[in-house]
Amino acid sequence: MAYHPAMSDGHASVRHETAVIHGGQRPEPVTGAVMPPIFTSSTYVQESPGVHAGFEYSRSHNPTRFALERMIAVLEGTGLTEEQDATRGGFAFASGLAAMATLLEVMDAGSRLVAGDDLYGGSNRLFSRVRERSQGLKVSYVDFTGSAWRNAITTDTAMVWVETPSNPMMKILDLRDIADHARSVNPGIILAADNTFASPVNQRPLELGFDVVMHSTTKYMNGHSDSVGGVLATNRADLAETLRFLQNSVGSVMSPFEAYLVLRGIKTLAVRIDRHNRNARRIAEWLEGHDMVERVVYPGLASHPQHAIAATQMHGFGGMITFFIRGGLENARTFLENVRLFALAESLGGVESLIEHPAIMTHASVPADQRDTLGISDTLIRLSVGIEHTDDLIADLQRAFAACGAKARA
Repeated sequence: MAYHPAMSDGHASVRHETAVIHGGQRPEPVTGAVMPPIFTSSTYVQESPGVHAGFEYSRSHNPTRFALERMIAVLEGTGLTEEQDATRGGFAFASGLAAMATLLEVMDAGSRLVAGDDLYGGSNRLFSRVRERSQGLKVSYVDFTGSAWRNAITTDTAMVWVETPSNPMMKILDLRDIADHARSVNPGIILAADNTFASPVNQRPLELGFDVVMHSTTKYMNGHSDSVGGVLATNRADLAETLRFLQNSVGSVMSPFEAYLVLRGIKTLAVRIDRHNRNARRIAEWLEGHDMVERVVYPGLASHPQHAIAATQMHGFGGMITFFIRGGLENARTFLENVRLFALAESLGGVESLIEHPAIMTHASVPADQRDTLGISDTLIRLSVGIEHTDDLIADLQRAFAACGAKARA
């Protein structure tokens, strides 16, 4: 998979293994430093009032953040130049939710938002418990894997927000189909995709007709569970101009140190994602054959209901697995209490493997009736498969299953 956007840093068309290292980057002009330095200065000297080197105040302009934002723009394939936007349509924020909240400011009060029914719990909370009240947004949640969603998008729908793969049910949405239909109904609609689960190595929504991509950089982009942040990328110059204004006006920008950490993590994104993909696929296949597992949901399995779409739309199936353990909540609890390599913790996308219980942990803020409708039950367990040796991870899961069996026999 080649990255085709023209790069002013001298790389016209490179593959993703190269783009994650060189995309949007250039040596620091004063010292020639290969890695972008951490610029912590809050302000910059001006030769004369309003005459400066492009930097005034670090909320508005920061060289370290700009380096990350250019990298994100290249990886997601915005195709914008620095003449069109200072960082080619890439924007970095203090968290994934801060990125989302800033994007929502593009819409006027009272606008209609159509969102996927299966979302990260924090996204659902932001839409329904914050912006429905403070911005008057009219939010509709729909299942984009069926056909009813086509009727939900109307001429006055301002934005569509989706996740694919979705969290935690791992739904795969046909982004090209959604984009084509939405634009046929309302040419001015804004189409936004949370690409956190896939990463730009596995999927690039802008190439499939979407306008904006969001990532929680806390996850795969940083990859080391030591940073919190979020990014947006757009291929529309008009939207980039609006987001540039909003990023500065709202002010929830990523700090220089966080930008450095994410940029450092991205250098190994391609090799990490390759291992995540391989490990998760093997573990998903193993789980599918286990007698204590009721069902496995992983896009790389032929049993996944949208496997054919995933195979066409994605370049790899990712490191996230959802499965349903046999028995009730107590069995799930016993299993989760007996893993050792899989850390029982929220978040995902780090080099280490994590495991969690969405109904109690990441999706507890989603109303219970919504969880029931989606199938987020007490026996649903979510894995973020890391890059450890697969045999060790499987052995860890098997020990936890054995603990469930021992408790049942006791």
